Amino acid sequence: MQRPEARPLNPCFGSGPTAKRPGWSIDVLRPALVARSHRSAAAKARLAAVIDRSKAILGMPADYRLGIVPASDTGAFEMAMWSLLGARGVDVVAFESFGAGWLADATGELRLEDLRRFEADYGALPDLAGTSPERDIVFTWNGTTSGVVVPDGDWIAADRSGLTLCDATSAVFAMQLPWEKLDVVTWSWQKVLGGEAQHGMLALSPRAVERLQGWTPPWPMPKLFRLAKGGKLAEGVFRGETINTPSMLAVEDVLDALAWAEGQGGLDGLIARSRANLAAVAKWVEGSAWAGFLATDAAVRSSTSICLKITDPGIARRTPAEQNAFVKAMVKRLEDEGVAFDIAGYRDAPPGLRLWGGATVETCDIERLLPWLDWAFAEAKAAA
Repeated sequence: MQRPEARPLNPCFGSGPTAKRPGWSIDVLRPALVARSHRSAAAKARLAAVIDRSKAILGMPADYRLGIVPASDTGAFEMAMWSLLGARGVDVVAFESFGAGWLADATGELRLEDLRRFEADYGALPDLAGTSPERDIVFTWNGTTSGVVVPDGDWIAADRSGLTLCDATSAVFAMQLPWEKLDVVTWSWQKVLGGEAQHGMLALSPRAVERLQGWTPPWPMPKLFRLAKGGKLAEGVFRGETINTPSMLAVEDVLDALAWAEGQGGLDGLIARSRANLAAVAKWVEGSAWAGFLATDAAVRSSTSICLKITDPGIARRTPAEQNAFVKAMVKRLEDEGVAFDIAGYRDAPPGLRLWGGATVETCDIERLLPWLDWAFAEAKAAA
């Protein structure tokens, strides 16, 4: 196959950290309050602006608290699990690697005794309707490593007595979330916003706050996880008074990303951009002789973490190790050409490719990339 001529203007299709917003340059960081205390009035105003503008774009209910916490989405979700679970039975939903990680923590670290598992293989969802409104529910909204998304919140009871803890890091700012069904929502800046790493966001409903103020977990609580003391919420966390020292460079960067998001029409505009990226890949897959979606059901197919599997019979019949070697050969060709970086499937997922389709990725770049995937496949197959 002849090498394509058109190249993506931005070859960054990795799933985290993701592509910076179109037109980004390092000049956006010039106003950053470097060498200033994060507890100064000016710095706290910047941190509070991240919180307020995020809530506004996402349409979060006014009575929800939103805070900036350490250690990215992982830190935010661990903080929620360690602080809130144990008060009642827990249902854990796991259909990709991060959900499997929360399940491992719930069983091996917190050692919750009253726990039920709802698991599915990569590319599918478990039976969400089997979860109970009387129990806490732990789940990911979007499977970053499987390309599978929870399609809606209809399965969550409005009159539930348990809490819902939702890891939404690759869904927030790309999908509509039913906030009234979600008691805890976490994400990071380096997914849909294309921000820098290490900072997490933690949203709490009034019901989650009530649990925090009335429940004392039976295990020791690391300092970084402490959201309440003496039965009172640490309100400062939700006003920009962070538990640890944040990077003011990263804060300035995410403020730029939020301004860009507002300029795209807010959440609706970001969702439209992400859906256009998925549509471009779907059109290509329809005519592909060698590639398919890992998520075969279009109703649960993610528009951000677009996961592809190799369907060509000659490759699909090989062992997983041989398929992984084939994918690595494809990816290396694409990286050597400078047209796509970091698009191999996640290490725990079935062999395949993973393209980030969030709003910071231009659809025209996705469209320019797709012929290169065909070329890399043909080259790798010819060399095998």
